[in-house]
Amino acid sequence: MLLDMAAIDPAPVILILGDEELLADRAVSEVIAAVKAADPTAEVHDLPGAKLERGELTRMTSPSLFGDRSVVAIRSAQDLVKDVIAEVLAYAAHPGEETVLVLVHPGGVKGKALVDGVKKAGAQVVTVTKLTKPAERLAFVKAEVKRAGRTIGGDAAAALLDAVGNDLRELAAACSQLAFDTPGKTIDEAAVARYHRGRAEVSGFTVADSAVEGRLSEALEQLRWALGTGTAPVLLVSALAGGLRSLAKVGDAPRNLRGGQLASHLGMPPWKIDRVQRQLNGWGPDGLARAIQAAAVADEQVKGGGADPSYALEHMIQTVVANRNGR
Repeated sequence: MLLDMAAIDPAPVILILGDEELLADRAVSEVIAAVKAADPTAEVHDLPGAKLERGELTRMTSPSLFGDRSVVAIRSAQDLVKDVIAEVLAYAAHPGEETVLVLVHPGGVKGKALVDGVKKAGAQVVTVTKLTKPAERLAFVKAEVKRAGRTIGGDAAAALLDAVGNDLRELAAACSQLAFDTPGKTIDEAAVARYHRGRAEVSGFTVADSAVEGRLSEALEQLRWALGTGTAPVLLVSALAGGLRSLAKVGDAPRNLRGGQLASHLGMPPWKIDRVQRQLNGWGPDGLARAIQAAAVADEQVKGGGADPSYALEHMIQTVVANRNGR
């Protein structure tokens, strides 16, 4: 679980450790929000480890003439080069008073010296590992609904997991939309079943399946039906983006893994892996990369970057289908 960064003064050095990207992104956002709450003029530096050059950290953490606060967030810290790691460790041992340094590391062997070093220096550690146990994912669903000011029963949370799957970004989007669209304080199993039979399962995820399987006319027809029945464009993009990410994960999985080993490695149930493996037929890495980019563009457009969400969605589906045989 993440700390409530907004309720506390962030530590001078924070290590966000683990491979769950959604939780890592949220942890970074919470730190930035806490610093900004204390000082709205605080400067934020947010950059990937591979782009950080020697001396740049020293420059960004140097005291300001006016004593302004700042946040330096370094994502993918495992990609820092040796000289920069030494600079980070030297800073972590004697951090500045007006800067919060946030390091995001997925865990694993690469960059372990950095992790061990900042821990030894006394950094606050926030763990964001994958939620592999059903009980953990159920707790996540309940917490997501609570974030939206609602409550959800155990049976309803389990039904939502069954309908959406284990991807936290997809679950978060579904929880948000369900909380927004259903009346009453408590979301029950009937509400989940009604929502996902009438919307997400038969529209969002069905549209996604049709698109990744190359059925253009069917996907466009389902899209128009979904929009006509009130499904939020952002949920439709999320469903298709999730389907494309699943294709990429399964496609990149080690060829020597089978059955339970593959399911454990991917963090996906076997039934979903079987379906995605069938959907991979016709997809190559170049075409998949272009399709994922199309989903990213559509996501930006339906969130205010474009004038017509319906057009953005149709264009996204057309682009995805067109790239299915793009090797």
